[in-house]
Amino acid sequence: MSDAPAGNWVDRYAPAWSRPWLRLSRADRPIGTWLLLLPCWWGIGLAMMADAPRWFDLWIALACLIGAFVMRGAGCTWNDITDRDIDAQVSRTRSRPLPSGAVTLKGAYGWLIAQCLIGFVILLTLGWAAIWLGVASLALVAIYPFAKRFTWWPQVFLGLAFNWGILLAYAAHMGRLDLAPVAAYLGAIAWTIFYDTIYAHQDAEDDALIGVRSTARLFGEASPRILPTFALVAVALLGLGAALAGRNLLMAFAGILGFALHLGWQLSKFQPDHGASCLRLFRSNRDAGLILAGFLALAGLV
Repeated sequence: MSDAPAGNWVDRYAPAWSRPWLRLSRADRPIGTWLLLLPCWWGIGLAMMADAPRWFDLWIALACLIGAFVMRGAGCTWNDITDRDIDAQVSRTRSRPLPSGAVTLKGAYGWLIAQCLIGFVILLTLGWAAIWLGVASLALVAIYPFAKRFTWWPQVFLGLAFNWGILLAYAAHMGRLDLAPVAAYLGAIAWTIFYDTIYAHQDAEDDALIGVRSTARLFGEASPRILPTFALVAVALLGLGAALAGRNLLMAFAGILGFALHLGWQLSKFQPDHGASCLRLFRSNRDAGLILAGFLALAGLV
């Protein structure tokens, strides 16, 4: 796969027969799973800050890990089904399993259903509030691949879908939603616009040729001047979410500060016309998210 990290575990260790299916789920690129998982862990941290830690939180964290892996895989499979003709026209994506012929369309649909079933079984263990939120998220997942066809802001739809775990994980602990996870959810959407605009700059030229829209194309050379606004909004709303949770704020704000400094570092290195650099910065958001997740967990535990 031309856009997968060199030496990834799928290419090195997975049986040959399984590789097309794992590549269809982007298992060879774990950053997507991290970016889906980390907001879930933020939601658990906020819930522990608002209430108190419970042993069940360990299962919520593990369930979110398994769920993020399979549902990110399902989302990527659905994305590749809907984008198979577009992917065939983009140099970075034409080697993916569907446009390359490694997986048939019928097989991709079967793989999609299998992953969704695993995710649904995991969801059933998290309580009714989380179950209803999980079912509601499917509408966002279904819409996202088409967003680039009708709006210059597909990153907003990605943010709506990818950060839903904040709400779901918080509800799995509390049995309800409060303002704290909603504020954090809105902040995480701004974060997604930030990092996915950086990512989308890799494909800006190809996207322009085939008519695919993105915030990278919308902002163009102004991206380095516009993205700091989204970083500030993300930091402010995540800070508000932590403040609304209301316990051990010093620890939580230390995590917010670390997160903010990481976004600032990314902005200092951002070069819109340098694809390899954009990809490295995009992947580094795992570390930004882990900083915040760690401090929120400590704030909830102490």
